[in-house]
Amino acid sequence: MQTEARVGVVMEGGGQIARHQRQQLQQPAHIGAVAHLISGGVAGAFSKTCTAPLSRLTILFQVQGMHSDAATLRKASIWHEASRIVYEEGFRAFWKGNLVTIAHRLPYSSISFYAYEQYKNLLQLITGLDKQRDSVSADVCVRLLGGGLAGLTAATMTYPLDLVRTRLSAQTNTMYYRGISHALCTICRDEGIRGLYKGLGATLLGVGPSLAINFCAYETLRSHWQVERPCDSPVLVSLASGSLAGIVSSTVTFPLDLVRRRKQLEGAAGRAPVYKTGTFATFGHIIRTEGFRGLYRGILPEYYKVVPSVGIVFMTYETLKSIMS
Repeated sequence: MQTEARVGVVMEGGGQIARHQRQQLQQPAHIGAVAHLISGGVAGAFSKTCTAPLSRLTILFQVQGMHSDAATLRKASIWHEASRIVYEEGFRAFWKGNLVTIAHRLPYSSISFYAYEQYKNLLQLITGLDKQRDSVSADVCVRLLGGGLAGLTAATMTYPLDLVRTRLSAQTNTMYYRGISHALCTICRDEGIRGLYKGLGATLLGVGPSLAINFCAYETLRSHWQVERPCDSPVLVSLASGSLAGIVSSTVTFPLDLVRRRKQLEGAAGRAPVYKTGTFATFGHIIRTEGFRGLYRGILPEYYKVVPSVGIVFMTYETLKSIMS
């Protein structure tokens, strides 16, 4: 009897130790608000600069269906489009619009990472998960909701820069917008202040689920990986977990991202509007004219981009956060 009791105590104590270790692995490094903002901003800017060529290819494929006929769309390929950019615009054109990308990504990533930590802590406090962290399903729900709210906050605050970035990246031979300030002024002149927020509805519909899945999948994968293989390099774990999270989120939210890009280019450079209806009606228009596959036009370069992009951003963020903690 005494032996059984001692065994029970040991097993219970071992379970408590395992839970304590798991909680320590799941808890983020405690750093100040400024360090959070710097880590998130630098991580986003660095990741976007590394994957700028693939980002531009994705945007060009996404908007092809707006002003191209069916024959042109059938001939489109990543290699053909990349060769055209080099031949007609030069190699540096792969980074066209990258300055505005960085100008957008610095505040966007800073706000999204910082807001995620704040929303997550608030939700844990409300639900009582800050004191008891044994519920995996509750943790997942908090991460999903926190990521979604962070995405909505960051996207709304930085949207005009995102719209300008899309329009600069979508330009090929004709340079209608000559830079960030010129684009902002021209859009306000041609389309009014509301023109800076074209496609915001589709953006919020897409970015909320996208960041929710990104943050949730990343933290869940990383926590599980660290528990199962605690000796693996934290840099490798962050890179791999971020890449897998990016694939999942991109697959789910890509149609919303495509509609967002096309709504952002509505009326650009003085062209006549293509989609005169709202966000949901635009989905129907694309399916009727290009088929269901039209909603995933450009998904291949998106996959090529998102695997290193999301992996790099989480890896850089965790590394900088660790250095500053």
